[in-house]
Amino acid sequence: MSQLVLLRHGESAWNKQNRFTGWVDVSLSEHGMAEAATAGKLLRDRQFDVVFTSALLRAQDTAYEVLKHNRHCTHYIRIHEIGSPRYRLYSKLSEDKGELVVHVSEALNERYYGDLQGLNKDDARTRFGADQVQQWRRGYEVQPPGGESLAMASARVMDYYRRVIKPHLQAGENVLIPAHGNSLRALIMHLEDMTPAQILNYELKTGTPHIYEFDPQLNLADKIILDPSTTDTTKTNPEASSHGA
Repeated sequence: MSQLVLLRHGESAWNKQNRFTGWVDVSLSEHGMAEAATAGKLLRDRQFDVVFTSALLRAQDTAYEVLKHNRHCTHYIRIHEIGSPRYRLYSKLSEDKGELVVHVSEALNERYYGDLQGLNKDDARTRFGADQVQQWRRGYEVQPPGGESLAMASARVMDYYRRVIKPHLQAGENVLIPAHGNSLRALIMHLEDMTPAQILNYELKTGTPHIYEFDPQLNLADKIILDPSTTDTTKTNPEASSHGA
């Protein structure tokens, strides 16, 4: 059995200010750091073989806060995939067995919101109209001015997933991905065989781990959501299906 843990980063400074963030590299808020620490405590007993995160600090800081609380992680190294000779040459040796590798990739970045980045969402509704802003936010194929549609963001995420992440699951490894609402929606849409309409209405709370378990054929066997706001574990048992990772 392999596991894939998806975790939306903790609240960022611009989440708190209700701004379109996209690729702007804002930090976690104080509350967001606390959310990341709580997620780390919920995941402290789970052993990860590899971590993938985005090139944005709010996702990376969430990843490192989680690993700080993990009892299996004694140390880790970061490999930045863009322009990194070390990434191209890196190969884990036997003496590096206990070394957890954190891959940092722009492919897992949040959806790029273009000209909307930095705007307060309420101000944007006043300026462009509520219906237009809703189309930019929730229309699967609709691009905000100068930005990515959700379909475009999903395509880059899924290409990276199939090429880079999925082989680790096929090898029976446990994978952690701290990333963003829209990049994680792309993965959830694939894993749960959702339609674009279904995924657009799927809400991911910040700092809430989603755990997917797969059988040896990578069929989805179980899904668990660890909700820190209730301290409850929401567990679903997907119907047997050929669809999986």
